[in-house]
Order: sequence, then structure tokens, then C-alpha cells
Amino acid sequence: MSTVYINSAACISAQPTLEQDFMQLLQPENSVQVLKAIEPNYKEFIPPAMIRRMSKTVKMSSVASQYALMEAGISQPDAIIVGTGMGCSQDSEKFLRNIIDNNEEFLTPTYFIQSTHNTVAGQIALGLQCHAYNFTYVNTSSALEFSFLDARLQILDGEAENVLAGSTDEETERTIELHCLNKNIKKKEHLPADFLNSATEGVIWGEGASFFVLGKDKTETSYAKLTDVHIINRLETEETEDFINGFLLKNGFSAHDIDAVILGFSGDAESDVYYKKAMALFTDSILLYYKHLSGEFNTASGFSAFMACHILKGQKIPDAMRMNEAEKKEVKNIVLYNHLGGKDHSLVLLEKA
Repeated sequence: MSTVYINSAACISAQPTLEQDFMQLLQPENSVQVLKAIEPNYKEFIPPAMIRRMSKTVKMSSVASQYALMEAGISQPDAIIVGTGMGCSQDSEKFLRNIIDNNEEFLTPTYFIQSTHNTVAGQIALGLQCHAYNFTYVNTSSALEFSFLDARLQILDGEAENVLAGSTDEETERTIELHCLNKNIKKKEHLPADFLNSATEGVIWGEGASFFVLGKDKTETSYAKLTDVHIINRLETEETEDFINGFLLKNGFSAHDIDAVILGFSGDAESDVYYKKAMALFTDSILLYYKHLSGEFNTASGFSAFMACHILKGQKIPDAMRMNEAEKKEVKNIVLYNHLGGKDHSLVLLEKA
């Protein structure tokens, strides 16, 4: 079977991930309910007249995708695939607010048009004048993984040579209020959060955009090989080990062969039990976690994929992500395991390019 390479990786997050030396600048945060993304100077990338009409998620994605394409040296991808959990929440809220404020009369269509989930992929294509395959996946916490699956199939089937694939989600005031009402976000009295040994419910929410160029050929900028992706909607806690072992066996590995594992510990006591089950399997691996850096959100796994790419390419493990003291002479492969609230479990296997 042919190999699919990740030839570039770009991320806008609560960390300074657009900086060259961001690995040394990582700052964990466990004392706030919501983590906001560090936004770039959009005027350097987007015409000012367009900026004011774009929601935050569209702006973040436009810049992250430009970074990814520039790094890969690609001006026109053969496909654009975006994953998102909530889409353009900001414009959705504005449209709904206008309905209420204007008594359902004299509504302008702009916010409605820009509120659809596929707005991001469409805006990227418009900016590039790209008429190629354009698709959006809306699959809560596995939207990026579905984008990776699609991109991988496009390349392996010979439909595309270079695919821009990414994920994005933004925070909005009303949505955060609803998350708090539903007890998805940690109460203030439960802060600071203990991400690894939490006894309380809820998470610290976040936002961000991560984009990657996947290609059929290895290049000078290649980060990793995208070996496999596996997704399951529902999983009982006692099935976790079989879920992971089956995935590894399919790819010719055992748990002892895995050099590093990135787990999505979120600080939610109920759903983090899956990760604790997974930890028990990887006794010889470097164990890492990341949501104390990015926050939890629908497509937070984009941040872990971005970090995994840099670990494989640079062969350096950030101390801020470490859960144990295990060491490896070389990190040749990484498994990413993520879910959101105990649903939509995903496994991604990356290998050194």
C-alpha cells in the first residue's frame, strides 16, 4: 500500500504555535474556565475589507491554511477538506439574535449565509481560487479524523496528490453559557483543574484551528507518515483495551512497539477513565497529554496531531506534555487517542517520515 505523508503542519491555538520556538514557550493553564486562542495579525494575511465580514473561525482557518500551504510549497491543493464540530457559531448566534431583535422581520441574509459549517472550506477555496474537491465533515470530536481518512483515501486512490486537510472551532459567548448550564465546563469552585487525577466533572474549554498538507510524496518538509485512522462512536470502558489492541494489530504493532502515546485527558472525571484504561496498555511508552495547553473542544485533536508532527520531526518531547519519565533513543511512531465526553473515540497512528 502506498504511503501518505504529512508535509506541513500549522496551528492557531491557546499557545504561540505560529512561533518558530513555540516548543519552549508552552504554558499550561488550569485556572480559567475558557482558554482563548492567540490570534495573529490578520491584516498581514487577509484584506482589511474582508476581515470585518469574517467570523473568528474563518479568520483562524484562513491564516492556518496559508501557513500550511506555504510550508509545503503548494499553491493549489487537489482537495480542501475541513472538519469542525460547531462550525461558524459566531455568525449563527448573530443570525438568531437578529431574528429575536427584529421580531423575525427585515432580516439580512449575510449572517445566515456565513453561519453554515462549510463556510470555512468555501472561504479557503475562494481565497485560493481553487475549484477542486471541497468537503466539510461535522462529526463532533472526530471531524479532523474523518478529514484525514478522506484525504488519505483521495491520495491512495490516485484522485489527488496534495490535500489540504484541517479542523477548526471557535468559542462564542452564548455557546459557552450553554456549556456551563449543561455542566460541560468546570465550575469556578473546581478550579484549578487537575487534568490527570480529577474528581470533578466538566472541562476547561478552548478553541483553535489546525491545518495540514497531506501528500503522496515525501518532501524536505515532511513531518510524518499518516499510517492509519480508526473511529468508533460508542465504546464501553471495558472495551478500551480491545479497541486499541485491535487497531495496533491491524497495523502490525503491539502496545510495546509504540514509542509515544498522546492522550486527551480533559479533567472530566467521568470520561477520563478511558484514558486511564489506555495508559495501562502502554507500560513502555512515553505518555503525553495536551488539553492543559489547548483546552477541550470539538476538534482539539488537531492540536495533538500538530504536536505529534513536531515531535516526530524534531525528536524533542516538551516537558509540559509529559506524564511519565520513559525515554526512547528515537521516537519512530506515535499513537493519538481522543474522544469528547466519552463519545466519538478516535485513534491515529503516525510514523516518522
